[in-house]
Amino acid sequence: MESQDNTFPNFKYELFFELSPDLLCIAGFDGYFKKINPAVSNLLGYSMEELYSRPINDFVFTEDKIITGKVRKELVNAKPLSNFENRYVTKAGEIVWLSWTSLPVETEQLVFAVAKNITHKKKLDEERNTLLAKVSKINNDLKQLTFTTSHDLRSPVNSLLSIFCLLDESKIEDKETLELLYLLKLSGENLRETLGKYVDDISEKHSSNVQLEEVEFESTLKNVLKSINSLIHTSKAKINYDFSKLGEVTFNNSCMESVFLNLITNSIKYCRPDLFPEISIHSDVVNGKPRLVFRDNGIGFDMDKVKNRIFGLHQKFHEHSDSKGIGLYLVHSHITNLGGHIKVESAVNEGSTFLITFKK
Repeated sequence: MESQDNTFPNFKYELFFELSPDLLCIAGFDGYFKKINPAVSNLLGYSMEELYSRPINDFVFTEDKIITGKVRKELVNAKPLSNFENRYVTKAGEIVWLSWTSLPVETEQLVFAVAKNITHKKKLDEERNTLLAKVSKINNDLKQLTFTTSHDLRSPVNSLLSIFCLLDESKIEDKETLELLYLLKLSGENLRETLGKYVDDISEKHSSNVQLEEVEFESTLKNVLKSINSLIHTSKAKINYDFSKLGEVTFNNSCMESVFLNLITNSIKYCRPDLFPEISIHSDVVNGKPRLVFRDNGIGFDMDKVKNRIFGLHQKFHEHSDSKGIGLYLVHSHITNLGGHIKVESAVNEGSTFLITFKK
């Protein structure tokens, strides 16, 4: 068998060196470039003569000179270098980030190195970190605002309830007036209880993640209905529910109450003017996964127009003085943050159906 010729023309090695888009360098232990490819000159903007005539450290960004010097000493002591990042300054004064892989050859007193320009990656990382910092600040501000609002509202609510205690109901003979006073007092008590729970929940979530627990649909719903009893009474809303196929689910009780509260109040708020609100809620299991179906007979949505914006923050699709565009955003956040999924089926003046699938 004819032996394979392993020789390769030197000019082809030189061509590879000259055409490589990465920065290829041979540096001496004395701290000067001995051979570099055009990519180095093209990136830094200096001529080959300028790069060869000055110490390498002259081109390094001032704040990185000390750490670069320490690393170079390790190279001289025959310690290879991998993925070392530092900054260089171009002739135009711009800063570029380079990632170096270097191998010293002590017998030749030389360092063979390859560098990649990672400036774009560093800029993306900086933008991402800035964005994360802003999001974190906004999140903390929102937590603080919610905590303060919930906390501070308890004082006027307590004052309102104290007025009811001062009323002498024995002097009021009109039954309708007594009933209205009872509803006002009940609503005030429920509001105080809800605000208190919000403060406790926010304090707990500051220090821990949402706790998963077994949540009973019926008892949770009844708590919500009790808290908005006056709203249901005045709107003449009819609410039917059936949890016979699935009585409980692994979720979070506070989040479930928020889901029920926001969906029900939205259905009442956006009811058709010619119909009393009618809401149907039932649970079942589909393809082995727990599901909750919430249906109303309200004004519905034009799904072609709202598309994927329906669960967005501050997204409003109907003219209503009390609309803030937060309710459905909260519902979506509660469901998806705990591994679930929610979708909507709706048409204008034909109501809406929310299909909520929970994590198994």
